[in-house]
Amino acid sequence: MTYCLGMLLHDGLVMVADTRTNAGVDHVASFRKLRVWEEPGERVLILLSAGNLAITQAVVSELEDTVRWNDGDERTHPDAGPIMQVPGLTAAAKLVGEAIRTIHDRDAEALREQGNDFSCSFLLAGQVKGGPMRLFQIYAAGNYIEASEDTSFFQIGETKYGRPILDRVVDFDTPLVDAAKCALVSFDSTMRSNLSVGPPIDLCIYRRDSLESPIKRRLRADDPYLVELRKHWGDGMRQLFHDLAPPPFVESFLDLEGTVEK
Repeated sequence: MTYCLGMLLHDGLVMVADTRTNAGVDHVASFRKLRVWEEPGERVLILLSAGNLAITQAVVSELEDTVRWNDGDERTHPDAGPIMQVPGLTAAAKLVGEAIRTIHDRDAEALREQGNDFSCSFLLAGQVKGGPMRLFQIYAAGNYIEASEDTSFFQIGETKYGRPILDRVVDFDTPLVDAAKCALVSFDSTMRSNLSVGPPIDLCIYRRDSLESPIKRRLRADDPYLVELRKHWGDGMRQLFHDLAPPPFVESFLDLEGTVEK
């Protein structure tokens, strides 16, 4: 299991992914699930992946390694794969979908024979010069949906534990610094509740229309900011809980010693 989060905001993008993969409690490893393709001044593309690791890695290789030339042949390009040739983000989302279907046609039947599902999902975001900044969620069938001002974030993987804070805090106008902070709280809540999601956490922040290299930061379990955030969030939640007034109908039902009133 993994957890990936993408936010489309007025000021830019916040993209976050954990790195934990596991095939049982005695086989835990870390693999990068956030990839950035960039050409300063021209394009920035960010891809997050969740699901079967072999499938997601094969999809990424398909995006990076093969260029379809005008003569119909497929040959390895010496400098860049097809993901760097797309004219815009919609074309990039279609390309990811095509890559998923290519790997499905190659591997899905063999996976079924072994009793495994074809499992993968992706978040793709970024901007190409001359076009808008966009965020897509791409499914295992290769189809996709796009984020908007009304739906400003997408999650894939283990989503349920980290969603409540996002629903309460994040909207399209949330500043990038607050969105990054909220994203890390969302990840801390998820890691606390599900051991299949874990550090290091890869964080990427892109500023709208900059077409510059995004901020990229890897936060390990002992990162000072992550440790401090975890402590303050936990302490603050406990204090907030204690500050809440008790339900009056319960308080009137119980005496001070916690026994039922007669």
